[in-house]
Amino acid sequence: MSSGDGSDNDRLVISYLTLRKAIGISGIALPVLLIAGAMVFDGLGILGSISAYYYTKMEGVLVGLLFVTGAFLFSYKGYEWKDDIAGDLACVFALGTALFPTDKGFCSDTSSLVGTLHFIFAALYFATLIYFCLFLFTKTDKPPGNVNPAKQMRNFIYKICGYTMTACVLLIGVYIKFLECRYGWLDDLKPVFILETLALWAFGFSWLVKGETLWKDKR
Repeated sequence: MSSGDGSDNDRLVISYLTLRKAIGISGIALPVLLIAGAMVFDGLGILGSISAYYYTKMEGVLVGLLFVTGAFLFSYKGYEWKDDIAGDLACVFALGTALFPTDKGFCSDTSSLVGTLHFIFAALYFATLIYFCLFLFTKTDKPPGNVNPAKQMRNFIYKICGYTMTACVLLIGVYIKFLECRYGWLDDLKPVFILETLALWAFGFSWLVKGETLWKDKR
């Protein structure tokens, strides 16, 4: 009986590690797939933002990956109720980002209700992902002096990823509020897309580490 229970526990651990890796891969892959698909099917390159791909033939990929990531986050169950609630909220915010597309026009002084909702859901989505990195992934049940080196390294990576996402989100807000479409040369650099991509890659990398792709504990 104990052998069977151990096997079930092992399978459960493996399934959760796989789920974490899947969440990480989806975040890293999204901007890459959007650029490649838009180049092939629309003859476009890098657009002003990740959300701008709503209006290309990659709309299905963008919405689909947000739904898939949302489903993964909803299925994620951590060690405490805080993990479960954070995963459920991240799912809701991901679905909201997918269901309410960004405004098609840029450089406008007014935004539609749908565009405003998209911005709010996207901001809350990233805020939840930052919360995962800085406050949930770094938890441990061991005293500070007894944390093993692998866990210490993972916590360092989580914090770097969390701070990177925070900086990217804040810079996007500053750009949209004060700089968007006022300086042509800056708009041509696609700063929102670049910052969103960096934030998604930081998010994805943190979940890959959480899935024990790197810096695993010795069992």
